[in-house]
Amino acid sequence: MIKDNILSYVEYVPSSHCDARTADTHISLLVIHNISLPPGQFDNSNVALFFTGQLDPAADAYFKDIYKMRVSAHCFIQRSGAITQFVPFDKRAWHAGVSSFQGQTKCNDYSIGIEMEGTDSLPYTEQQYTSLQRVTRDLMQHYPAITLGRIVGHNDIAPGRKTDPGVAFDWAKYRQKIRACSGPLE
Repeated sequence: MIKDNILSYVEYVPSSHCDARTADTHISLLVIHNISLPPGQFDNSNVALFFTGQLDPAADAYFKDIYKMRVSAHCFIQRSGAITQFVPFDKRAWHAGVSSFQGQTKCNDYSIGIEMEGTDSLPYTEQQYTSLQRVTRDLMQHYPAITLGRIVGHNDIAPGRKTDPGVAFDWAKYRQKIRACSGPLE
């Protein structure tokens, strides 16, 4: 359930890496990503630190190149299935970058971004698919313009620039979970 633009059943950690959507914004796209920091390492607080501008560049050599970036997503789903929301849905998270969907540019303006803890090539967990399905169903109920045809990977809106959620993401399993669920989830 979504209340005041926040999922009622998740941890909310506000990020300043966002801004206001325009008053006439029609949220109509869901973008699935993956992230792990450092790449391929899981179950740490580095993604939360990155999305909130607190990543320590001395903690890992990889961080020296990214710690100043101002990036965020609306939600992050850990390998355990735990969900953290960083940006309220009525605000624009900075997840898509240079992007286009069906001829409409600037996907951040009208999309919601969900990051899955993972890599392009490692399978995602069953707990992640279950959590993603729950969030997706709630988003589709709250924003009816988000349909199955308007749920895409980062690679779909930034081809040649991005590859996530990657070949390991099981789109068929994810879509079956969405279709199998009927009625509101609470």
